[in-house]
Amino acid sequence: MSASDEHDSGGSEEKGMSDLPGAAAFATMGLSVAVIIGIGVFLGIWADDAWGHAPLWLAIGLVLGTVAAVVSVVKQVRRFL
Repeated sequence: MSASDEHDSGGSEEKGMSDLPGAAAFATMGLSVAVIIGIGVFLGIWADDAWGHAPLWLAIGLVLGTVAAVVSVVKQVRRFL
């Protein structure tokens, strides 16, 4: 193994470590999308049970959760632009 081989392998390890914050940001985005939409669906199901309008509030909760998730992702992505 030559000195240039050792230098090349060290560079790839550094690149892998520098990609970690980006990967963590994408994992955070995915988790926040799932949680936000899940909250919208949960609240929609709860409202359906409370007020007796079976699919109406579930659909409204799903739409509002999706909109909130998109807004959250846009805010997170703007930090990297």
